[in-house]
Amino acid sequence: MKSIAYILPLFLLLSCLADLHSQTLAVKSDLLTGSLSSPNLSVEVKLSERFTLEAGFHYNPFPAGGDKRWKHWFVQPELRYWMCQPFGGHFLGAHLMYGVYNAGGMKLPLGLFKGIRSSRYEGDFLGLGVSYGYHFILSPRWSIETSLGVGFLHSGYERYRCLHCGEQTGGGHKNFMAPTRATVSLVYPVSYTHLRAHETKANL
Repeated sequence: MKSIAYILPLFLLLSCLADLHSQTLAVKSDLLTGSLSSPNLSVEVKLSERFTLEAGFHYNPFPAGGDKRWKHWFVQPELRYWMCQPFGGHFLGAHLMYGVYNAGGMKLPLGLFKGIRSSRYEGDFLGLGVSYGYHFILSPRWSIETSLGVGFLHSGYERYRCLHCGEQTGGGHKNFMAPTRATVSLVYPVSYTHLRAHETKANL
């Protein structure tokens, strides 16, 4: 229920912006992180001729199996500046992140939380970062989008002796620089203003 309290205002804001400006709305899912046990859904709206706003929600309540645990959820709103036009070509982004995790028995990249291999960590994290991406238009109704981002993260955590017990062995806070985005997303536009012109010309 706590996750809904954080997510709902973001998506309500995006819906209001879309209605207010009668602009493009796109729905997408990141296939890359989805394949890494982080199911997700994002919505993006066009704010102006160069800016869009995206809000993504990742949620995995399922056990990882065996001696692993990778339960988590997080939100990641991002403001984007497009070099040419929204939903086409190069873009730069600035994003925020907030999430909660319950993980253990995992090997994280870049040596992050080395103790998580043998212990269970519960906590939350807050971060901000910047990104670069490219949007490939495949057809009037489908696109592929890629992006990479890096930023600063702050995490508060509690450490437990094993995955299935409640014996706390420590806790603390951690600040670090890390990748904050690595996406390959399938995009479905509800309305593409700049593509409608091409459709109209094609029908003439």
